[in-house]
Amino acid sequence: MPDTGESTTDRRERLSAARDDIAGADSKNSLIGAIRKALEVSAPVGDPDILETLGTTYRKQADQAEKVHDEVESVARSGLPEVWVGDTGARAADVVAAAFRDAEQMAVAFRAVGGALMTLSTAVESARAEDRDGREQLREALTILGDEDGFFDDMVEKDAEEAERRRAQSVAGAGAERLHAAAVTADDAARAAARELDKYAAEARAARMDTGELSAADRLALADTGVAGGDREHNEILTATDLDRAGQRMDRMSPADRARFEGMLADASTPEERAYLTKAMAAGYDVDEVAAFRDKIHGRDPVWLQRHLTPYVTRDDSLADEGRNPDGSNVNSDQADFNGERWSQEGPTCVPSSVVTGRAMVDPVYALELTGGPSGQEEDTGAFRERLRDEQSRLYEEGDGGYAYDFPFGRERTGMDLEGQTEIADKEISPHTGSEYHQQDVRSADARRDVLPDIERSVAEGKPVPVNIEGKDEHGDRVGHAVMIVGQEGDMLQVYNPWGHTTWISEDDFVDGRMDRTADNRMPDAYSVHLPAE
Repeated sequence: MPDTGESTTDRRERLSAARDDIAGADSKNSLIGAIRKALEVSAPVGDPDILETLGTTYRKQADQAEKVHDEVESVARSGLPEVWVGDTGARAADVVAAAFRDAEQMAVAFRAVGGALMTLSTAVESARAEDRDGREQLREALTILGDEDGFFDDMVEKDAEEAERRRAQSVAGAGAERLHAAAVTADDAARAAARELDKYAAEARAARMDTGELSAADRLALADTGVAGGDREHNEILTATDLDRAGQRMDRMSPADRARFEGMLADASTPEERAYLTKAMAAGYDVDEVAAFRDKIHGRDPVWLQRHLTPYVTRDDSLADEGRNPDGSNVNSDQADFNGERWSQEGPTCVPSSVVTGRAMVDPVYALELTGGPSGQEEDTGAFRERLRDEQSRLYEEGDGGYAYDFPFGRERTGMDLEGQTEIADKEISPHTGSEYHQQDVRSADARRDVLPDIERSVAEGKPVPVNIEGKDEHGDRVGHAVMIVGQEGDMLQVYNPWGHTTWISEDDFVDGRMDRTADNRMPDAYSVHLPAE
């Protein structure tokens, strides 16, 4: 019986194998077995009518959200006094501006989700029809073949029997091709819909900070705040995970600690300062540690805060495809730097270097220790480079990085294995996001396609995903590298390379072996990912 519990990707993989088995069958009985194997795979599931109804409902809600957006815009244009309306210092103008953007994003989200569900409805309807026609062809082929031959009959095939088998094989091949095409249609549409739903669920940001200790105005303003130098959509200071954790931690505070933390937020000089204090709390620091951090950043302007606390900014044009360099890497990339000194590796430390930057992305206290030094005020790029080097070396040792010895000249680093990579990611990043990592092999296109929804869900939540890539150099020797997926937009993935930059690739680039766009043409294939646990 077909297994209706299998995933769309499972169906796709099983039907690909069954199609090959039908094409390669060289006897009547093996062909019958291959056809039955294809028929055991379940048909695409889903009710197109229900999906279409849901899509229509979401689109109607988008119209309502646009009306709210227009009303908020009218309020914003009427002019507002410089009064404080939030418990933590959010001004009326800030809150209205955040509400304006939130309503705009809500309309976009409802319309996009509605469109994704309508597209899924059409795809499911088409896939089910294609699958139904393919199954009829497979059953026709079984009718042509009749019953299985006995042991001795199957040993000798007469010319007429061979001709009949080949006719059945042609019909079955066409049917299997249709089943596989239907499975591909359903799988692609399901993954695209899941990607959109996960993305917009994560972007319902203000509601993620589920605490009664802050007003709705404060939560809205915090969720809306972005870093200096880029558009808010791609550069929010607080991720979905930050908002979850900050709300949970505030609810667990003692009354005295809560009052103290809210006082810090109320005294913050800018919305950005307020958001970074909240991010530090979300990263797991107690009130005393957040207060020490606050003393170092208080009164600093948004540009200073970005430079010291956020390793990179996603520029407005960073998603544009500007082609490739001669070495295969993307022309378009954003530099990750502090005052021009890159957040980059030295020597074969790509694994610890990507983990260092990954932690700095989710932990602003740690980022300031690296950029600003003990006082938090330094601008010295040489001192930053030295601290970065020391951290890379510390993690290299803690992850049991390897060495090649050349007596009497000393030793050279040779890199870190997957076990060490998981160990240092768990130690350095997990405490600040709440999710431990587990390693997963992705050495085939099907495996990479299967893991994509988990990757996209993780980065939408604000949890970076380490990825290992490999290939061969001009001499045929293996070359490997570690990068980190840090963002997602539509069918595009943002990747940090510890050579000191971020760039964007497509889902197909990840699946089909074009990861060289993130590095160079020696390393096209992703072979391992480290996924944060749910």
